[in-house]
Amino acid sequence: MSSIEPSTVAVCYAQAVLNATTDAAHTAEGADAAAGADGTTAPGSWASPLDRLPFTEVRALWDRVIGTGDGDPHAGLRLGDAIKPGSLHVLGHVVLTSASLAEAVEAAVRYHPLVSQAGTVTAHRGGGTTRIRYRPTVDPATMHPQQVEAVVAAMVRAARWVAGDDWAPMSASFTHSRTGSAEPYARILGCPVAFDAPENAITVANRDLDLPRAPHDPELGALHRAYADRLLRELSPSATLAERVRQWLDHAPLDGTGPADAGRGLHLGPRTLRRALQEEGTSWRALLAAARHHRARRLLETTDLPLDRIAPLVGLSGATALVRAFTRWEGITPGTYRARTSGVTGRGGAAAGRKGL
Repeated sequence: MSSIEPSTVAVCYAQAVLNATTDAAHTAEGADAAAGADGTTAPGSWASPLDRLPFTEVRALWDRVIGTGDGDPHAGLRLGDAIKPGSLHVLGHVVLTSASLAEAVEAAVRYHPLVSQAGTVTAHRGGGTTRIRYRPTVDPATMHPQQVEAVVAAMVRAARWVAGDDWAPMSASFTHSRTGSAEPYARILGCPVAFDAPENAITVANRDLDLPRAPHDPELGALHRAYADRLLRELSPSATLAERVRQWLDHAPLDGTGPADAGRGLHLGPRTLRRALQEEGTSWRALLAAARHHRARRLLETTDLPLDRIAPLVGLSGATALVRAFTRWEGITPGTYRARTSGVTGRGGAAAGRKGL
C-alpha cells in the first residue's frame, strides 16, 4: 500500500482549477504540460486521486482564478459548470455509468474524498425531496465563496451528465452572501438560489432521483466502482491531522479542552499542532467549534436533557451561550431543532424546547 502524505485535494481536481486561469497554458509547462482542456492529464499520465495537494496550495490557485481586487464573483460558478468527468478522476466515470441520479448521488457521497478532503458531501432524503449538502471541513474563513459555488455548480453539472442538459434542481442555497449579479446563478443552476442560508445545498425531487437511466452498462459501472473502492481504501489510512483531531474531539471532554490536550493525545506539541492545522486550511478553534456543534446536535436528538445541562457537556457556559452558538451554527434555536427531530419526547425534552425558544 502506498504512503500518502496528509493533504486535502486531489491533483486531478487542482489541475481543473489551474486550467481555469487565463494563462494556464503557459503555467502548466513541465509536469503540468500534459493537462488537457477537461482538467485531466493526457493519456498515460492521468493524475491519481492519491496524488494530493495541501489545501493552502489549492487556495493559491483559486486566488489566481478569481483575480485581484474584488475579483471575479462568478469564477466558481463557471468553473463548476465547465467541469468534465476526467476532472473528478474515477468519480466522474462512476457518475457517468450510474443507473439513476440516485445512484450517482450515492457515489458522490461515498467517493468525494477521492477528489477533495476539504469538504464533505451528504444526502438527506425526505418524503418528496432530497437535500444534497456540501460542508467545508477546513476553516470557512480560509475558503473563497467561489470555491463553494464551484462545488455546488459541479454537482448540478454532474447530475446533468445523467439526467440531461435541461435538468435542474428545485432550489440551491449558500451560507455566504451574494457578491455578484443574480443572473449567472439562475442561468447556470437553473433554479431559485438563496444566500445567507444555513447550508450549502441543492434540493432535488425524489422522482428525478429515482428515474431509471437508459442505456446503462452495469458491468462497466461495477468496474469503475471496484477501482474507486480500492483507491478509497488506499487513501483512508492517510487521515489528515484535522481528521485525527476531529476523532480525538469526538471522545474528549469539551469544557476547557485546548490544543495542548489534543497534542498530548496525538503526540504533538501545541505549536506544532496549530501550525500543521493551518497548513491543512483549518484551525484548532474551527475544529473545536465543529465538535461542539456536532455534540450539541447529538444530545438534542438523542436525549431529553435541558439546555442548561447540555451546555457544559459541549464546553459552553450556560443555556444562553448554547442558544446563541447553536442558532449561529444551524440558523434555528435548539428548541426548534429538537422539535424537528424525532426520538426525543417527554418532560425533559419539553423543558429544553421551552428554554431554547
